[in-house]
Amino acid sequence: MRHRKKGRRLGRSSSHRRALLRNLASALFLTERDAEFDDNAPKVKGRIETTLPKAKEVRPLVEKCVTIARNSLQYTRAAEEFSTDAERGTDQWKSWRSSEQWQKWNAAIAPAVAARRRALQLLGDKQAVKVLFDEVAPRFEDRNGGYTRILKLATPRLGDAGARALLEFVGENDRVTKKSEKPAFSTDDTPESGGGESNAASDVQDEEAPESDANEVQDSNEEETESAEKSED
Repeated sequence: MRHRKKGRRLGRSSSHRRALLRNLASALFLTERDAEFDDNAPKVKGRIETTLPKAKEVRPLVEKCVTIARNSLQYTRAAEEFSTDAERGTDQWKSWRSSEQWQKWNAAIAPAVAARRRALQLLGDKQAVKVLFDEVAPRFEDRNGGYTRILKLATPRLGDAGARALLEFVGENDRVTKKSEKPAFSTDDTPESGGGESNAASDVQDEEAPESDANEVQDSNEEETESAEKSED
């Protein structure tokens, strides 16, 4: 019984399982490399295909690495103020290296260097760490978590019918949402406007009808009084 045990075994020992997750996370970051410098370029950047249990296990590791890289961006930008453009080994670089400006740069860049070392400890691949800090982290600078998603595939894996899934970064392959335009109707052709006019006309006729009836009654009363006066005479 594995009561109160977090995670999945994945049919491997602890060391084998740790190496598997590191390789999957590094493979996801390496898909963001430029195709010009990649001999085995992926079909879609920022996406890997694996089994569903493996995708669920490697996702927290990827999210943790991206968060570490995101938090180091502020220190990297702060250190740019004290950096130099001189090539390493030149007299200008040596003078900067022995100046007080280098001391400020070293103090500002220290947290970023520690973050890179921590990411390298988690991934174990220098190229993947470089891609993580240079390309992936700036993209999610304004996003607090939720950098990846898992998409289940309908067809299982051939051979053992294992459930397949896609693990990819959000924002790259999102569907473009478009707002549909409302149809424009002319006010002259709508039945509502015609009905409104007819209703208004009928209301006017109804208002005029009582007035005409009252006039007719008054005229008849006057005629009766005149005839009565003549008969008395």
